[in-house]
Amino acid sequence: MTNDRHPADGARARRRTAVLAAAVGGCALVAAATTPAAAQPAGHGPRLDYVALGDSYTSGPGIPTQVDANCARSSRNYPSLVAEREGATSFTDASCSGATTAQMWQAQGSNQPQLDAVSRDTDLVTLQIGGNDVGFGPIIGTCAQLGVQDPAGNPCERSYEASGQDALALAVQQTAPKITQVLRAVHERAPHARVVVVGYPDLMPDDGVGCFPQVPFAQGDFAYLRDTEKRLNLMLRTVAAHNRAEYVDTYGPTVDHDMCKAPADRWIEPLQPASPAAPAHPNARGEEAMAGAVLDRLAGNHGHH
Repeated sequence: MTNDRHPADGARARRRTAVLAAAVGGCALVAAATTPAAAQPAGHGPRLDYVALGDSYTSGPGIPTQVDANCARSSRNYPSLVAEREGATSFTDASCSGATTAQMWQAQGSNQPQLDAVSRDTDLVTLQIGGNDVGFGPIIGTCAQLGVQDPAGNPCERSYEASGQDALALAVQQTAPKITQVLRAVHERAPHARVVVVGYPDLMPDDGVGCFPQVPFAQGDFAYLRDTEKRLNLMLRTVAAHNRAEYVDTYGPTVDHDMCKAPADRWIEPLQPASPAAPAHPNARGEEAMAGAVLDRLAGNHGHH
């Protein structure tokens, strides 16, 4: 698609944007049901009782094979790959699309509160949460709608800073104590578990250069959204460090595989996915990359922190 715009293009783009916003929002709001998947015991060797907690970036919506329609959970998401490669004796994937920190304590549809999966027997917990607390789905919908109106500007950034302070920076700040509460609850339930906080992968081009109309954000908003995600990841890293948890950077390993890249190179699908995955979410290669980052961390440091 070129940038030569005809009057009809604007209307088409607006319609498409409305559909995309609904799709992304829907994917962030999918209700949940789960039967924890138990891996087969891995013969001899030490026991590894692994529990994965998280949202749609963990659960893997749209990626084959979907094993839980309500939580949009894939059998090839990063926790499943980690469990397989670490030879987990038991594995419970409690992750669910649309989860916020509240779903750690509250049922989500028929998905039990995620923390119910964590017990004194748990040896390893991975946690990837906070994106929906900050509002990933609505942010993407809002920025796409505004981007169509002013493709060369930064309408999304201006909108979120209209009050005189950055509403998204504030949302990240307000999410920090919620992550702290989750980590405290995990330690309380699983006193000897290794606890790993997993950051979010690189969604926008790291160089800040956009790709309108493939991803319908305004040129100036790509850098703003990139910086917002980096702020979220820095907060997760900091909270992990203060709460006896390790942090896994999945942003660094996924740079240059963002949603603006060609289908062969991208690990995050754009708002109109070409591979089986949700809009603005990791595809199978993205989940594989996150699994690799978690496995590297587990191999590189067997101590607690």
